Amino acid sequence: MKVTRATLEDVPRLQQFRRDAAAWLAGQGSDQWSTPYPEELLHASIEAGDVFLFHDESVAQDPVATVTLDAHADPALWEPEEIEERALYVHKLTLARPGGGSGLGTRILDWCGDRAARASARWLRLDAWTANTALQDYYRERGFTHLRTVLGDEAYGSGWVAQRPACHRDVGFHGPDD
Repeated sequence: MKVTRATLEDVPRLQQFRRDAAAWLAGQGSDQWSTPYPEELLHASIEAGDVFLFHDESVAQDPVATVTLDAHADPALWEPEEIEERALYVHKLTLARPGGGSGLGTRILDWCGDRAARASARWLRLDAWTANTALQDYYRERGFTHLRTVLGDEAYGSGWVAQRPACHRDVGFHGPDD
């Protein structure tokens, strides 16, 4: 698997990932990602180098997944003492074929955990859609511990927060900063 950093030229593909995932989720009865992600925030994440694309063989092929990985804790979701701890945060993990059972999502989470460990972070953290219990179970099965659920408008519907220890793992991905 080849990993690249997204560029502004990738914005249409990243938006398509979200639309496809939203349609798949709607078919599962979820309203997750039913509103477009603000383009200015997407641009800022790309320009910061925090958005990654995953390609099967070469970068010439369309990406099969994306994830945003950064050190930005949302103060609406994380407690002040948690924000002080070194952690990386997973956002917008999306596969081109959601629900396919390929194991790619697990490998991407392990890749994120490895990057967190290499950055001397203690935790790999994420938030999930509050009403999407299947997604929450998915994260629990991958070693994440649920800390709390933040309800209210400040959580934007994604207030289920969890973490797992950052851990070195070689998942066989090749790309920026191997």
